[in-house]
Amino acid sequence: MKKTILGVLVLMLISSLAQAQTGQESKGHGYIYFAPGISAPESEGAMHIGGGGEGFFNRYLGAGAEVGYVAPYSSFSDGIGIFSPNVVARFRPKSKENKVEPFVTGGYSLFFRSGSANGANVGGGVNWWFKERLGLRFEVRDNFAVLDDGDTVHLVGFRFGLTFK
Repeated sequence: MKKTILGVLVLMLISSLAQAQTGQESKGHGYIYFAPGISAPESEGAMHIGGGGEGFFNRYLGAGAEVGYVAPYSSFSDGIGIFSPNVVARFRPKSKENKVEPFVTGGYSLFFRSGSANGANVGGGVNWWFKERLGLRFEVRDNFAVLDDGDTVHLVGFRFGLTFK
């Protein structure tokens, strides 16, 4: 399972890098991130690292996927993996004149370690393209799941990362 997810991520990143972008708006990009955050209801500090890619059907709407690892600060080895295929909408696509690209995203989340659990995620942020093929990514994302006992667990992260074509 982990090899399949990693393989899909690598293929997405390679395909986004291979595109010759000379048009107005970006057709797709990859990203990596680090996210300090918090898990609730425990209110425990956590960190989330990962990467993914997004491709766009038109100027404003697209799809993406990412894989990451989230762990409490107190014990990095007690973390879990998260795989998230998403829908993404951007409000002002990157162009030669526009370097700031706000977006919202949301979709399914698969939490995995020894077993797996289903969940969802929502988030939003901005890509700031300071070079033609390289930018900074700032985002707030909430990955959440409803457990078997009915409790809801949230993993909220404040993401800082790089976006690249």
